[in-house]
Amino acid sequence: MTTSPKPDVAIALILLWSFLLTACAGIVADRDPPKVSLASFRSLPVESGAPRFEITLHVINPNAETLDIAGISYSIAIMDKELIVGVANDIAPIEGYGEGEVTLDAGLQLFEFVRLFTGLGDAGSKPLTYRFKAKIDFHGLMPTQRIEDVGEITLN
Repeated sequence: MTTSPKPDVAIALILLWSFLLTACAGIVADRDPPKVSLASFRSLPVESGAPRFEITLHVINPNAETLDIAGISYSIAIMDKELIVGVANDIAPIEGYGEGEVTLDAGLQLFEFVRLFTGLGDAGSKPLTYRFKAKIDFHGLMPTQRIEDVGEITLN
């Protein structure tokens, strides 16, 4: 003969489970995304293959917690042609309510550059649109942050 759990035990287990779910949901607090701006962009000496660039980003941490960045993947597109892409995983932490610079090494996508170059004749004197996208992953419980900046470059 088997006995079913007593109603008091079942209710206690449900309450405990609800409490644990609520507590876990509160561990990851809502955080503002870091503010990222371009500090410098320079060409690196070509050793072999496609051109490489060094991109320095200025990062502002608007949160109390230190940004312990596990890695960044990023891209820069001009006129919807993804010209520059790269990843970085050796990034110094940025203290809470602090700022720092992150230096990235990036490569030029030659085929996309050729497509952009051949399409520039059609653009005339119109401004070129650009898009910077980055995905920042963190160590610990901080959720992934995605950043996108869109603008125009005027060649006149």
